[in-house]
Amino acid sequence: MARRRPASPLPAARAEPTELRIVGGALRGRKLRYGGERRVRPMKDRVREAVFNLLGPSVRGKQAIDLFGGTGALGLEAISRGASRALFIEQHLPTAMILRENVATLGVESVCEVIRGDTFVWGERGPAPPPAPPWLVFASPPYDFYVSRADDMLRLVGRLVERAPAGSLFAVESDERFDIGLLPLAERWDVRRYPPAVVGILRIKPPDNEPEPL
Repeated sequence: MARRRPASPLPAARAEPTELRIVGGALRGRKLRYGGERRVRPMKDRVREAVFNLLGPSVRGKQAIDLFGGTGALGLEAISRGASRALFIEQHLPTAMILRENVATLGVESVCEVIRGDTFVWGERGPAPPPAPPWLVFASPPYDFYVSRADDMLRLVGRLVERAPAGSLFAVESDERFDIGLLPLAERWDVRRYPPAVVGILRIKPPDNEPEPL
């Protein structure tokens, strides 16, 4: 079963920002537009910072796949910290427009692609991302999806885990209503709690004779 840990300490509490910002890397401090849509629910800056601290230097060189793009905060944070490129899937048209605006504002259009569409359909029918470099997959949907679309979420993440090249990383954010132990390779997920968020990190290990990419 997944390794569950006590609630992890977050970086020192700060006043909640009225705007999202990149919290680390080359683009640290740059602002991201957020339209205030409740359906978007960006990962809080302090949780995002904690997640990327867990991922560490393994972000470098990966191709980020932000399954529920929203503002783009996760994929853009990965670019800021050395990911080679980022793919975002976002169904909601106004949100996809804001995401594209954030990409343009940061000047990273050449390494980012925004697909406007249903993430679940993309997972079933869309072309798999290239196998190299390894992937960094983020699944941070509205928490209700883990209740109303639980089977779809499990199938989506399961298909990607099955296809992921060696050295890939997964970061799944849910709340306490979802059992991360239901995901594939359940015993290998490193589960951390940042109430109300629950975050699971999975590393797809390379073959024994190959070093894990940094």
